[in-house]
Amino acid sequence: MTSAQRSGLLTEKDGRIGGRLSAALIEQAKANTGIASDTELLEFALANLALEDRFAEAFEAVGGTVDPDLKLGF
Repeated sequence: MTSAQRSGLLTEKDGRIGGRLSAALIEQAKANTGIASDTELLEFALANLALEDRFAEAFEAVGGTVDPDLKLGF
C-alpha cells in the first residue's frame, strides 16, 4: 500500500466499484490479509494488480533461463 500511495494511486477516493462475490472468498481474503473492511480489501487487491511487477513476462522474455553463475543461496 505504501508503493500505491507513493505512486499517487490513493490520492483521491472518487471512484466506485460494486459486485456480487462469494462470501467465502471475501472471508478467506480478509483472513489471509488481516483486512477487516470491504473497501480496504478492494483497495488492497486493486493496488496489487495496478503495481504488478510483470516478473513472469520478463522471465519469459529471457527464455525462462537463469544465468548459471547466479548464486541462488543453495
